[in-house]
Order: sequence, then structure tokens, then C-alpha cells
Amino acid sequence: MCTAATYRTADFYFGRTLDYEFSYGDEVTVTPRKYPFHFRKKGEVSTHYAMIGMACVAEGYPLYYDAVNEKGLGMAGLNFVGNAVYSDIIKEEKDNIAQFEMIPWILCQCATVREARALLEQINITDEPFSDALPPAQLHWMIADSVETITVESVKEGLRIYDNPVGVLTNNPPFDEQMFALKNYMQLSAKPPVNTFAPGLELEPYSRGMGAIGLPGDLSSQSRFVRAVFTRMNSISGEGEQESISQFFHILGSVDQQRGCCVLDDGRCEMTLYTSCCNASRGIYYYTTYDNHQITAVDMHRENLDGEKLVHYPTIREEQIRLQNG
Repeated sequence: MCTAATYRTADFYFGRTLDYEFSYGDEVTVTPRKYPFHFRKKGEVSTHYAMIGMACVAEGYPLYYDAVNEKGLGMAGLNFVGNAVYSDIIKEEKDNIAQFEMIPWILCQCATVREARALLEQINITDEPFSDALPPAQLHWMIADSVETITVESVKEGLRIYDNPVGVLTNNPPFDEQMFALKNYMQLSAKPPVNTFAPGLELEPYSRGMGAIGLPGDLSSQSRFVRAVFTRMNSISGEGEQESISQFFHILGSVDQQRGCCVLDDGRCEMTLYTSCCNASRGIYYYTTYDNHQITAVDMHRENLDGEKLVHYPTIREEQIRLQNG
């Protein structure tokens, strides 16, 4: 389905893969500070933080899959099918926010995860659809800044907010169960293995990489979580921008889904439609698509952030190949 991750070198990076069988028309979308957000139960917010991310723009409204605001706070919604539960009751003492409004509601007001935590204490996530054609998606969310990361899940027991020390989120099962499952892999290492199986035997590694034997390689959400955590937590790169974004794409590349490897009941294939990496410190959104491995960038600060209209760029989907000797 999807994988989100954070990464920090000299700057802070936030991004995700979106794995699905079709696209809703993804566009890199900049929402300037004076774009009027109309919240169904909270009215209009006409002045707010600017943000950039990937969205489906429907009826002039940015339905963000992931975004980062000008203060460096990032947020992504990932599928949480079968576990996400939203309220069908309006609670007068709460901020009643529809599922599709979650990312704008948090990012237009909060500069840090700490501020987001406070806002979440007052929230009631409702099951109001955007439209008849776009019913509520079953999601959970990762919210991160350069200091900390949290996971937010609206389940039948209520709203759950978890500290996320690994900076990774996938889909099912619930986040606390995913974290518990990491204990099954704590013996894995990026270094060569040491013989603890039978110290009396002369057992030597016959290949590089044997310290990670047992690392899951399938495309299930639990396995992707383990693999992405292992890759991120062991990742090494330089501090520069090109080195950092290159490494980030390699981290998410460890859970890339290829067409044909995850076939659905109707014959369609789930695949990685796009991979994003946003330099949250600078407001630069980088992405690749399934058929275009060239990294493309959109810099929010090159737009008029005091404007009132959305700026959105369709993703480049055709492969860009550089002929080196031409």
C-alpha cells in the first residue's frame, strides 16, 4: 500500500511511497498562505501556513496525500483499512474535522509536532465524505518535524497517538503491534555475523550481507515496515543536499513495489505510483514516478506564498533518459 519515512542530515527530510493500482491524478500542489480553506464544521481559515505536497485537486480543493508546511512540519496519510474508525457524531465540545481535512487542519496551524499534539487533543475525526464520488478513506497518519515523530490512529477505542522513534509508517497492523514485531528481528545486523550458533564449530560467512539474513522481503505492510526501519536506521550518507536526497530515495527504494508482484483479485497490479522526498527545512519537494526515475523538484519558495490560488504541477510520468554520448 504505502510507506512513509523521515531522515535527517544537515536538513530534515520527509517523504513516502504511494502504492496503489491506479492514480487519482496526483499533482505537486502548493497552497499559499491566503488560500481559503473551507472546513465543513469549522468554517473558513483564510490565513495560515503555506504548504507543499502531493494532492488530488478536486473542485479546487487540495486533497493531500502528504505535505510539509513552511515551518518544516510534515504529515502523511497512509491506508489503514479495517482498523480506521471515524465518528458519525458531531461533538460540540470538539473540533469536528472530516478525515479528508486532517492534513490541512494540522499543517495550516501547527509549526511543530508539539503543537500538533495539542491540537489533536481537541479533535473529533468525522466520517463526512468529500463528495459522493470520494467517500472517507481509511487512514492513519505520521506527523514529524526535525525533533520528533508521532503516529496518529483513529480506531474503535478512540484516538491513539504514539511516539514513533523509528520514523517509519506503513499500513496494518496498528502501530503498537508493528513496533512490537521488531523484536523478532533484533538479532539482525548490517555487519558480518558472528558464530553464536555453535561456537565449537568453525563457521565463517560465505557472503557479504549475511548479518541481515531473515530480513523480510515480501510486500506485506508488516514486512515493509521492518525492512524500511532496518534500512533507515542503518543508513549512512553525507550531509549535502544531493547525497541526502539520493540516500532518502534509496531508503524508500527498499520497499518499492514493481508492477506484477502484487496482483489483486480483479487482475490489476498494485505498484509504487510515486515516491516523494521533501526537504522540510527548505520547502523543496522531490519526487519520482513509476515510469520516470528522474528526480523532479518543486520549490515552494519560488511561488507567491502570499497568494490566494493553488499552484499545482502534474507529475511527470514518462521516463527521462540522458544520453551521455549524444
